[in-house]
Amino acid sequence: MRKQTSRGDLVLEHRIMGEDLVVTLTGGNAHVGAVAVGYYDRIPGHASSSVITLPSHRDDAIALDAARLISSVTHSTTVFTAGIHFENITGEEIEEVLSASKELIDEFVRSLKEN
Repeated sequence: MRKQTSRGDLVLEHRIMGEDLVVTLTGGNAHVGAVAVGYYDRIPGHASSSVITLPSHRDDAIALDAARLISSVTHSTTVFTAGIHFENITGEEIEEVLSASKELIDEFVRSLKEN
């Protein structure tokens, strides 16, 4: 899945591993900035997530929220890797990228619900 921003495309890809998912979200100079694991606990019936962020990266909020959201919908474990980097990005452009990322993740979640 792709979403265009004024600075370039964001790309969300996924792979099914048994009952679990591995999802990546990249844009610009693709890299690993943060990795989150979402887990659905069937007994209380809710999802939680944990994140590891590489030094000097700010991809953690996207990864943490996305892993929890996807796990809550799929009731499975989700590994979500985020790495978005656009050189000399402005505050306004960061907001655009965050908004586009959320839209892309929401679109992905809708597609999971349909299948």
